[in-house]
Amino acid sequence: MTQAAPETLPLPPSSTEGIQRFCDALWLEDGLARNTLDAYRRDLTLYAQWLAGRGKALDQTEDADLSDYFAARHEDSLASTANRRRTVFKRFFQWALREHVVSADPTRLLPTAKQPPRVPQTLSEAQVEALIAAPDVDAPLGLRDRAMIELMYASGLRVSEIVALKTVEVGLNEGVVRVIGGKGGKDRLVPFGAEAGDWLRRYLQDGHKGRTALLGERTADALFVTARGDGMTRQAFWYLIKRYAQRADIHAPLSPHTLRHAFATHLLNHGADLRVVQMLLGHADISTTQIYTHVARERLRTLHAQHHPRG
Repeated sequence: MTQAAPETLPLPPSSTEGIQRFCDALWLEDGLARNTLDAYRRDLTLYAQWLAGRGKALDQTEDADLSDYFAARHEDSLASTANRRRTVFKRFFQWALREHVVSADPTRLLPTAKQPPRVPQTLSEAQVEALIAAPDVDAPLGLRDRAMIELMYASGLRVSEIVALKTVEVGLNEGVVRVIGGKGGKDRLVPFGAEAGDWLRRYLQDGHKGRTALLGERTADALFVTARGDGMTRQAFWYLIKRYAQRADIHAPLSPHTLRHAFATHLLNHGADLRVVQMLLGHADISTTQIYTHVARERLRTLHAQHHPRG
């Protein structure tokens, strides 16, 4: 005989009203997407229903209620799921405190669940070489793409930084690019090697196959331009990377920043100092850069196992 599902208790009116007001505020103030708002509403409603079983409304939440709820609901859940719901509750009760719905924030002592570090997906050096060689450099668009991929791998720039580059921000003789207003609004100078410099020079100076051929009689500030003379977009860059990866027979997981991840990982594999990599990547906090040391260590372990006689 199938056991009946437990009856869902009706929410106290103040809980229903509080959730609605909070979601309205998120929509008005932050412009959150419908799917995000629905997820917030669902998480809060599930908690409010659980809390109703204790005879309480949302505005009567105490520290112990949240601790008990997380212990009951997230014992077998992924840490990422628990932390996502923790974020929802923190935002709700911070809003409720601001709106004088509650007199104290019950989430202030709610601990963060420990998550394993997110290891960025990267490519081997051989895979990067195959990707770089994929564009047809006898065509203007292919020459542009070769120069663009070479520069990204040589500099570790973000996709948004690559497509925003202007020709005046490239110092071919100095071998550096000036990134204006990178993440966090900070400018930085980033070097690139001789190989990337050679391909950039070909792209900029070859009147038959390079940037001039793409622009025709038009002018543009952007370093990398389309066949219509417009600046490149992040979406266009991502499309190109996927297309060239397919041409190069690369089946590893990809993201728009795969080359940036490869840049950092390969530098560390070859002995670069972590602080130097941090500066090149434009990371404000070295803890953001340290994630790449995990990738590098895993690679070293693999190489040791493959090549050491007692591996």
